[in-house]
Amino acid sequence: MPEEVAKPVAQFATWHHLRRIRSITTPEKSAQAPVHSAKQEITETIKFLDWLWETHQRTAANCTQQDIETWLATGPTTRKAIRTFIVFIKNTGTNHRVDMGHYTAKTRPAITQDQRVAWLRELLTGTSESLTYRVAGILLLLYAQPLVRVAKLRTDAIETNESTGNMRISFGPHPVPIPEPFADLLREHLKGRPNLRTGSDAQSPWLFPGTRAGQPLHPNGIMDRLRSLGIDLQGARNTALDEHLLASPPPLVADALGYSHQVAFLHADAAGDAWSRYVDLRAKP
Repeated sequence: MPEEVAKPVAQFATWHHLRRIRSITTPEKSAQAPVHSAKQEITETIKFLDWLWETHQRTAANCTQQDIETWLATGPTTRKAIRTFIVFIKNTGTNHRVDMGHYTAKTRPAITQDQRVAWLRELLTGTSESLTYRVAGILLLLYAQPLVRVAKLRTDAIETNESTGNMRISFGPHPVPIPEPFADLLREHLKGRPNLRTGSDAQSPWLFPGTRAGQPLHPNGIMDRLRSLGIDLQGARNTALDEHLLASPPPLVADALGYSHQVAFLHADAAGDAWSRYVDLRAKP
């Protein structure tokens, strides 16, 4: 774990959680519940700070409100557990510029399947955006890929069968097919990726090279461009994932699309999918 992550986590665990657990635990009152809560909050904080450092080279001291909003909007609701850490860094003077209110359960964002298909058709055949952002949007709508992950895709995630011309893309352990006409659009993008200005840039490993040498496009830029079209990003991702879960069990969907099994089952439960009972069924003789 890099020092930029380890140090604030250690301070949070020691100065907040350890002191709190010691203050509320008595011979008559078990520490089991507060310890469990502390572990969850520390685990989610480590995930957030790891992402913050690896993606933006920022730390708890200089993270922005947009960083927090992006993190919360592009993952499961368990990410809300970072709230205590955000309050901690604000109260200790580490970072006065960020804030996070109490989590309030909301209706799960979603678009209709008809809306999803309409957006896929628009991005495949329309001219409302440049090719780069159309491809990124299709990866969201077709494969339920968070745009933070889309921005960091590498060209070697795509493989082409030389004899058949069929294409596959890897988000997790198992590559998944790329159907036509999206495959044609992706081939066109690969032939003319933007921001490849020099000989060294031409070797860029990123599927979406950024304007800064050696860096991919920033996910916030992709989000802004697709939002400006009117696409509900979280709703589109939820609906795309729901459609995959209606066709296949959560473990298979998780492995194909790069999600954890836990997240896939949570989405299946939220969508009211019968596959939420998959493990129980497998366990029966």
